[in-house]
Amino acid sequence: MRTIFWTVAIAVSLVGSAWAEIRTETVEYMEGDTVLEGYLAYDDSVVGRRPGVVVVHEWYGLNDYAKRRARMVAGLGYVAFAADIYGKGKRAKDSEEAAALSAPFRKDRGLMRARASAALKKLQGYDFVDPARTAAIGYCFGGTTVLELARSGADVGGVVSFHGGLDTPNPGDARNIRGSVLALHGAADPFVGPEQAEAFRREMSDAGVDWQMVYYGGAMHSFTNPASDSDSSDGTAYNERADRRSWEAMKAFLKEVFGK
Repeated sequence: MRTIFWTVAIAVSLVGSAWAEIRTETVEYMEGDTVLEGYLAYDDSVVGRRPGVVVVHEWYGLNDYAKRRARMVAGLGYVAFAADIYGKGKRAKDSEEAAALSAPFRKDRGLMRARASAALKKLQGYDFVDPARTAAIGYCFGGTTVLELARSGADVGGVVSFHGGLDTPNPGDARNIRGSVLALHGAADPFVGPEQAEAFRREMSDAGVDWQMVYYGGAMHSFTNPASDSDSSDGTAYNERADRRSWEAMKAFLKEVFGK
């Protein structure tokens, strides 16, 4: 089932017209003295400036999954830029390495925000991107990252977190959020439990943010990634229905954020 869904989803998203072709390229950019290596994807059949979307990877780093999502976003007619939060060549082979790579950013949200901001700046600098119409989406670690980007006061129309961590050491920074927020959450996620979700709801509401939160019944952590272990004993599991529904929710959200 998961193979069929991904085949259809990618095919639909990548074929906007008979002549459409998704162009991709690996792009080096900087944050301070650190060299980063992102991934640009766009539909070359679209003429003129269009909205841009930063895509932030899971805790494994900028891998094939994040690139695939960037291509899917590009298939919607947007310019997608898959960010590199860790640095060029820093990719995790397993969960132990992923935990080690992500830990400094979880501890230092300022650094996390800076890396996300560098990706946004790079995206906004392309002449075929409308810098006034940008958004950011992220998965797991990336979901946490785009929420921190919003809390930093970044000039984005909206951010979408897919099964991301919702906590922050600086909840008062929610008052800096300039756009809309959508959190797509697995109701059975053991890593982001009810207390964290409730704190997030209070944070957003107290700051007067335009926010939405969608729960997917039975969905665990990492529910959008077909590579998630089917053995849910570790708290992660792919959920085709939640994957499909959350993607549709994101599409509707971006249409509203970007307008015509």
